[in-house]
Amino acid sequence: MMVVLVLQPFRSAFTRIAGNNNNIKYTSNFTMHSLLQVLLCFIFWSVCHGKPYDGKKEFHDGEKCGYEFCPKGKPNMLNVHIVSHTHNDLGWLKTVDQYYYGAKSSVQIAGVQYILDSVVEALLADRRRRFIYVETGFFWRWWLQQDDQMHHTVHRLVNEGRLEFISGGWSMNDEAACHYASIVENFAWGLRKLNDTFSSCGRPKIGWQIDPFGHSREHASISAKMGFDGLFLGRIDYQDKEKRQLTKTMEHIWEANPALGSDADIFTAILPNVYYPPPSFCFDLLCSDPPIMDDPRLEDYNLDERVSTFMKLINEQAQNFSTNHLIVTMGNDFNYQQAHVWFKNLDKLIKYINEKQNNGSNMNLFYSTPSCYLYALNQANVTWTTKADDFFPYASGNHTYWTGYFTSRPALKEWKRESSAFLQTCKQIDALAQLGPEDQKDVNILREALGVAQHHDAVTGTARQDVTDDYAVQLHRGIVECHEVVKAGINKLSNTSADYKFCTLLNISQCKHTEKFTEIQILVWNPIGRTRNAQIHLPVEDATYKISGAGGVDIPYQITPLSKDVLSIPGRNTTATHEISFRARLPPIGYSTCLIQKLAKKEKDEARRAEVFAKRAKRSAVDDRDFTIQNDFISLTFDQVTGSLKSLTNLETQTTLAINQTFGYYEGSVGNNTKEDWRATGAYISRPNCATGKKNQNSGDDASSCLRLLTGNETYEIVKGPYVQEVRQYINTWVSQTVRLLSGSRHVDFEWQVGPIPLSDGIGKEVVSRFETSLSSKGTFYTDSNGRQTIKRTRNFRPTFELSNTEPIASNYYPVVNSIFLEDEEQGNRLTVLTDRPQGGSSLKDGQLELMVHRRLLVDDWLGVTEPLNETGMGEGLVVRGRHHLIFTKSAKSARRHRMLVHDHYAAPSILFNTVSDKQEKQSSYSAVSVSLPDNIHLLSLEQWKGSSLLIRLEHIFEPDEDPVLSQPATVDLQNIVRDMKITAVQEMTIDGNIPLDSVHRLNWNKVDERQPKVPEVGNFEKTDASTTVTLKAMEIRTFQLQVQTAN
Repeated sequence: MMVVLVLQPFRSAFTRIAGNNNNIKYTSNFTMHSLLQVLLCFIFWSVCHGKPYDGKKEFHDGEKCGYEFCPKGKPNMLNVHIVSHTHNDLGWLKTVDQYYYGAKSSVQIAGVQYILDSVVEALLADRRRRFIYVETGFFWRWWLQQDDQMHHTVHRLVNEGRLEFISGGWSMNDEAACHYASIVENFAWGLRKLNDTFSSCGRPKIGWQIDPFGHSREHASISAKMGFDGLFLGRIDYQDKEKRQLTKTMEHIWEANPALGSDADIFTAILPNVYYPPPSFCFDLLCSDPPIMDDPRLEDYNLDERVSTFMKLINEQAQNFSTNHLIVTMGNDFNYQQAHVWFKNLDKLIKYINEKQNNGSNMNLFYSTPSCYLYALNQANVTWTTKADDFFPYASGNHTYWTGYFTSRPALKEWKRESSAFLQTCKQIDALAQLGPEDQKDVNILREALGVAQHHDAVTGTARQDVTDDYAVQLHRGIVECHEVVKAGINKLSNTSADYKFCTLLNISQCKHTEKFTEIQILVWNPIGRTRNAQIHLPVEDATYKISGAGGVDIPYQITPLSKDVLSIPGRNTTATHEISFRARLPPIGYSTCLIQKLAKKEKDEARRAEVFAKRAKRSAVDDRDFTIQNDFISLTFDQVTGSLKSLTNLETQTTLAINQTFGYYEGSVGNNTKEDWRATGAYISRPNCATGKKNQNSGDDASSCLRLLTGNETYEIVKGPYVQEVRQYINTWVSQTVRLLSGSRHVDFEWQVGPIPLSDGIGKEVVSRFETSLSSKGTFYTDSNGRQTIKRTRNFRPTFELSNTEPIASNYYPVVNSIFLEDEEQGNRLTVLTDRPQGGSSLKDGQLELMVHRRLLVDDWLGVTEPLNETGMGEGLVVRGRHHLIFTKSAKSARRHRMLVHDHYAAPSILFNTVSDKQEKQSSYSAVSVSLPDNIHLLSLEQWKGSSLLIRLEHIFEPDEDPVLSQPATVDLQNIVRDMKITAVQEMTIDGNIPLDSVHRLNWNKVDERQPKVPEVGNFEKTDASTTVTLKAMEIRTFQLQVQTAN
């Protein structure tokens, strides 16, 4: 009875004291009895924590995590911010699970759960200590395994600013190979977990991109739009860093998106030691540096030397920075598994160096965080220089250019891209059908797998093979779970109960549902906000078919035999020998169905069948004519002997371009990596060996001749049909390509197949597709930034430092996520090549573009992965298939073509298959929208968010001045996007969707050549405003949280 009497008031008093941030108003009315209850409360609570009650509150009256609670440093002293941190890769040498649990210690001693356990214990031991944590994917796994006591403890540490979350993405994403939509998703989910759990104190203030191998302008812009005050980088080009250290510009303002002005500016700090401790000061048990031995009675006493050495290093660092505040990172990969070892030595370092202030030292050390350091810089009232380009490519030495990973593991890169697009479809259908919590859990499985896949050793292709396999497995599991969500959602939207199926092997023309059937329903979901004609290609058996759409209307199609290289893909197991091709007209954000019937009649419908003409040409004095394929907009001319492309004519502008497309490979260098001159090509590094061609010392146009061209065997096929025309080029036994022209298309498809890349000659190979044209590009070309902004590149040039070029090929390679193009300004023509996955690309010679499509190597580059990049499949080298889409038109019209086509291909339709019965409706359609979105507006995300709310993310896909019409602002009514729901309130959020935009107040910075200040826009709405009309300007991404009611 006594226990009951004590515990009941305990619960009530504790709720008032610990559970309410405004608890001061409760204490004024306490009676003596209430005070006794409170005392019992704290005694009981401290017993639960396993330590004696010390009279201090476990929970504070208010949050103490803001800038105002940062350590201030001392005026007129050199203030050294000691940042304790760990860097935890979500996969690299071990899988995510193995890293978390600490398995496979023979590979790497790394266990994330022990890091977090140990850090919390160490922070509790001394209130002065601080620690930062970055990877939400790992933290959330740990958090779900903790009990309520630990939850309260961590809340206290976060609220007091002693444990601070930095950056907050599910993983620390790569910046070269990631699509911008995936970057936003990665942060949206990680930040949501932190916001929902820790409120404002859990919201990171800065970005922390310390390990990615180069840094993009679009990522910086996204960071600014999330409300971050700054961005910390670890790796930049060694020549760039040398100049910045000399000029004290390691910290600057990055003008990340010219279209958005100062709203996209972000203060950027480059860390002095990447993210490592100063030399000889790693105190982790994984390190071999000496601890601080401060007992003078000991033979190995080293205090004086350790203090002197550290102070010397700090004074040297100070010469490269412009304020009296310095940041020193104390941590490394998977450090702090026994955190007390680190903190005990850091405590000593801080104590003994600060004691020297009594003897006139001006050095002041204290525990801090990157955000507190950033705030100190902000308060220093310094004027900062600016930067407007990006940090690609990254080189850590004169022969170590990290450009190979732009292409490494191309199959994984495409799988990640496809999965990312399908996640948007999955979320759309889940939101529109208003499915329940169990379906949202299924959505989250794919969401989190993709968050891991953005990691800078995942999508980059720089993890070990078994880890890469695990990434693929996790994506597959997420896709399968989202298949169930999509099926449930379609059935609810259509009021049916169909057993829809998916085909996941269409990339090798295999689908069991389209092989043996009599009648099958095809449902095609369109995730973009405008009507489009989707090109559908399905593998089938050789037969006669009938395709009908809504109202039984006949849909034209073409039957084409599959190429012999497709039929011989290793592991392909299907009876399909042909492909059926047709157009499906799809409503915006909705679906359309059609019915495919296999007819019993034996005779073939010749009018719908393609003819295939096989050629093994011989040059003839009688007939040496070239041949062409063409539609209403494009004419392609090919060489009769080789079957290679010779010219392209835009029939609308009557402009002809001389163009030749070839394949070749660079030989990978095989040095032993013991010094720069012996650097090998590997998963990270591209270093072509030009010993058999031009020497590496050559630069400029000569670099292009290093490529070992693959000469054709002069075998090709011409395919002509009513809908599809093709030229199939059989280059050699392991490279082939189909050049495809669809009726009504204004672009050309190049569908390539590479592999197995042979290694029997002892040569590792980097395979390239090269386009040589007559365009006068004058040393410049253009690539995208994460698939969004366009950046001008100049061969053998860097905007911010003078390039000493020792690797003329690798140094001119840049990441291409979506597009690369050449421009002839005098003629006003532009040639654009779009990719279906991230790749490395360049222009090594005027009029020339090349894209690296596949890599298979024999040696490692000694940058950590410790195994060659040698992917295999079905017992031999991996076969990879992909597409390039080529557009040639006037420069003024090119952006309209390529921007629209990019989104059509990224947001590809999803195809579902259903064996129908006579009772089912066989042709139907559905659209979620009342009105199509404007052509320049893309629905980036539509999803269920919290409670009854939806999250809508819209983007303007054009840059300023790209198109006279489509670069203009566009207005959208959000209500039209969800016509079957009633919007009751609208709140504009940060780009990630987690906090109201009008609550963001970023730090202001002084910069040289200050442009006219721009007043930040906080959206069209107050918090409860039900207005639904929004306007987007060029390059804007805007995110809105909608409160909705399902319409009756």
